[in-house]
Amino acid sequence: MSFSIEVRNELARILDDGKCCSTAELTALLRMGGTLLIIGSGVPGLSFSTENAAVARKALTLIRQEFSVAAEVVVTRARRLQKRNTYKIRIIPSPAVAELLTSLGILAGGGWAGDDSALLRKPCCRRAYLRGAFLGGGSVNKPEGDYHLELVTANETFAKTLYKLLRAQHLPAGITERKHDSVVYLKDGDAISAFLGLVGAYQAVMKFENVRVVKDMRNQVNRLVNCETANLQKTVNAAGRQLDAIRLIDQTVGIDNLPNALRETAKLRLEFPEATLQELVDVSRGKLGKSGINHRLRKLEEIAIEIKAGDNSET
Repeated sequence: MSFSIEVRNELARILDDGKCCSTAELTALLRMGGTLLIIGSGVPGLSFSTENAAVARKALTLIRQEFSVAAEVVVTRARRLQKRNTYKIRIIPSPAVAELLTSLGILAGGGWAGDDSALLRKPCCRRAYLRGAFLGGGSVNKPEGDYHLELVTANETFAKTLYKLLRAQHLPAGITERKHDSVVYLKDGDAISAFLGLVGAYQAVMKFENVRVVKDMRNQVNRLVNCETANLQKTVNAAGRQLDAIRLIDQTVGIDNLPNALRETAKLRLEFPEATLQELVDVSRGKLGKSGINHRLRKLEEIAIEIKAGDNSET
């Protein structure tokens, strides 16, 4: 079961006590997945489709709870791909349907209306409205992957309402176009967690946060390991250059002909070829600090460069 389905199933079990909240949720739900049906006489009907059985039950419960309209449920199964069921709620055309859609603010002047501001005056109704929008056309990535939550609708006006509503909740929402749909999205982990809590998916929030803690810890460990690996590689590379320089000096000038300080450091490096600067300081019993040993090793590399340059000029 995907994380999106888990969230939908949890939200579908929520039933608001207030009629205003139920109306707001049903409105958003129908705007997401509803289709207006008009028969020859002009009497409207309504069709609502979803692939989630819990969402279909929730929509049917809200419709029957609030309004006296005849509704039927048809289940079809796809023949290809994942062969998922599709649940279609069909509200038979009748004057009662027109009354239902008008009271919801969905129908005005014989067509879809776009202004739901009257339904969004209370904080509880705004939460219910967002919950209905997610149930009808929302999805969220599993927390183990990239953080992404989106609400997809073919209604541009409705998408802008959702965008403004999320922004009013201080959530960093974005909006974009995808083919013929408008997509309102969140890409921030904190924002997605806040949205799930806002619409009442508290179990999903707990799972989301638990995975985030493990994920963040793993990322932090990986960063530390990568940093340590990079530092170790630098140490190995530097030690390799220093050893090459000292061997070249020994083959040409001779280590014993170096000044005392450089001779001492060169022999120390040859004796401990894999040691870090701090380890060289420790084995030298603190006679020199890291900066002093580092300075001498750089000087040895400069001498080797001069020897190579001299050999090249002679040839």
